[in-house]
Amino acid sequence: MIKLKNVSKFYYSKGVIASGFSKVSLDFKIGEFVAITGESGSGKSTLLNVISGLDSYEEGEMYVKGQETSHYIESDWEDYRRKYIGNIYQNFNLITSYTVYQNIELVLILNGLTQKEAKPKILELLKKVNLEKFKNTKVSKLSGGQKQRVSIARALAKDVPIIIADEPTGNLDKRSAESIIKLLSEIAKDRLVIIVTHNYDQVEEYVTRKITMHDGKVLEDKVLKKVEEQNIIENNYKNIRFFNELKLGIRNTFNVFPKFILLFTVYAFIVVALMGEYSAFRKEEYQNSKYGSNYVFQDTSDNKIIIKKSDKSEILDSDFEKISKLKNIDYIAKNDLLTEEYKNIVTEGYTLTVGGYVKSILQFKGKVDIGRLPESDNEIVVMGQKDDYYLANRYDTLLNSEYYIDDYYGLPQEDKTKIKIVGIKYYEEGVYKDYELYFSEKLVQEIGNNINRRDSKIKVNFMGTNYDSVTYQSNFRVTPNKNVPSGQAYISENYNYYCEKSNCLNKDITVNVKNIYFQDAIALKITKTYNRKNIEKVLNINKITDDEFKENYDGSIFINSDDYYSLFNKGPYQAGIYVKDVQQIDKTVADLKNLGFETYPIKDVIIESGSMQALRIIKIIVTIIFIITLFFITYFIIKLILKSRNIYFSTIRMLGASKKVARHLLIIELFIIANLAFAAFVIIAQLNRINILNIDFIDTVNTYFHLNDYILMYIILIVMSLLISEKYAAKLFKTSVMAAYREEV
Repeated sequence: MIKLKNVSKFYYSKGVIASGFSKVSLDFKIGEFVAITGESGSGKSTLLNVISGLDSYEEGEMYVKGQETSHYIESDWEDYRRKYIGNIYQNFNLITSYTVYQNIELVLILNGLTQKEAKPKILELLKKVNLEKFKNTKVSKLSGGQKQRVSIARALAKDVPIIIADEPTGNLDKRSAESIIKLLSEIAKDRLVIIVTHNYDQVEEYVTRKITMHDGKVLEDKVLKKVEEQNIIENNYKNIRFFNELKLGIRNTFNVFPKFILLFTVYAFIVVALMGEYSAFRKEEYQNSKYGSNYVFQDTSDNKIIIKKSDKSEILDSDFEKISKLKNIDYIAKNDLLTEEYKNIVTEGYTLTVGGYVKSILQFKGKVDIGRLPESDNEIVVMGQKDDYYLANRYDTLLNSEYYIDDYYGLPQEDKTKIKIVGIKYYEEGVYKDYELYFSEKLVQEIGNNINRRDSKIKVNFMGTNYDSVTYQSNFRVTPNKNVPSGQAYISENYNYYCEKSNCLNKDITVNVKNIYFQDAIALKITKTYNRKNIEKVLNINKITDDEFKENYDGSIFINSDDYYSLFNKGPYQAGIYVKDVQQIDKTVADLKNLGFETYPIKDVIIESGSMQALRIIKIIVTIIFIITLFFITYFIIKLILKSRNIYFSTIRMLGASKKVARHLLIIELFIIANLAFAAFVIIAQLNRINILNIDFIDTVNTYFHLNDYILMYIILIVMSLLISEKYAAKLFKTSVMAAYREEV
């Protein structure tokens, strides 16, 4: 079965070479009960380790069933140990945190049996070694003789042809030792049993062969009883099943509680460190983003979302009502286009001008510093710097003047709304930005309608031909006038030459308007014509000069004011939504999308300055360095904690587990603890969010973390855990089983 030919084993330590044994040639067959004796250091145990495939050899050749093993790699030795070898150790090598049942079960599930398949076999073995009553007892509570019986039962559970026992009675009393040797002799009837012993007298009655070693060499190889070689019983093992692997990993996580607490503490430290560093990064990133800019949007408030309907249609009051019912809505700017509008309000004759960005009075917060809040639709509040000349020294002039919005070019004077400034509010010290003009909602809508007029193309279809209507051109300039009846149009008699027989009365004319959001048209009937002589009568206006006629009237097409403004009083088509909590803005965006709106959060379109971008890159680099440093620190700590687990992983490899399985068990164990640490942090964060706890650091995390940040941190944690597992496994499993067992890692 096993043949050694001039086999030698050497140890290398700090440049010194020591011999385990040298030039050993032996032949073993099934049915033998072999005792190897000799003084300490003679090479007995080392020889057993080589025969068991637990340690390598440097010279000679070892044959298994006639096949050379010098070319074996670690996976071949794993296969050899699983198929042929069952070990019994002087110090038992049991998993002390497992029960008797679990220790025997371990070797069976490592070899592919299910728990259900393993149970009858375990009970049979317990009965054979007289340990039925102790099946649920922790191994740590057993006597030495009982532990050795468990070790024997575990070796028998593999059902392999070779049993290797290293000083199996060394720690036992005489009675226990005798029963163990008797049991091994019974086993040897159909197996090869090799034991190492210092006390040959204990085994002399039972062994069939005696080998004596001295100083790494075989002095004597004596056959005491002739044995007929038996047929080899090979173990047709399978790979461990996934669920058994998972169950083992879970069991290993909690079976040594102090170890679990230490590892959990380390992973909790990793989670807190990652969360702390990243939340600080997110906080600084957020603060920096508030100082960004955008070439399109003047209002760069980070709590603002621009919306428009997916079908580009008008946003109705019913739509705004649905939006207002959403959580986290602070204010709705129904006509958001105005927030980007800089408007001048001017006095008659332009003697005084005040300019600023349009705001709704509903957006105004707090009290005014000068004057009062508006009480009617034509009253406004101005906000600006306290050191501004007019706001600080001439505010009485501002408050006692009458203004018009300087955006009504081409409209009659009577259509211009008179405005009065009634209040002044100063920015906080250190805030430097343009004036803001707070109008009533009615004026905001009026300004919005006027923007529609400004941004629309107006065409007049006259006698089958389209003509552009432009305010700065006289011909075909459409002008509102309240004295023109609805549905009618008055034109200059100069247009008569376009008409048949130079008569345009009762002819149809159509006014078309179009912009990016809407288009509309109105059909009118020409009922009057005018010239310089009859203009005052036709339009019922006061006398005008020739110059006024040429500038404001000649060439115009006058239509009813209500008809005219109905073409532009549309919308809004774009609105601004301001949220209460910026950290919940992504949820609000999702809610708005569900209502059928396209969304554009301002925070996503802010352009960072070059210095801010550089600072952000530096911060990212620092964060990466921090994570790498954290990895190596925690790896070093976890390595120290796991050093106590070397015996466990070495033991399961002795029992037949491959390096792959052992690595999987390590990964599962650390993965579970990493998840528990992360889950504990998330629970604490939620308790902090609902004010059951009050931890400032957690408040910062809750403020600046979103779901995607938690996902990112979880991925980093799991990747770190996997890398730690792989790095430690690579160090632990690159050596032979015995080197790892001796903690040479």
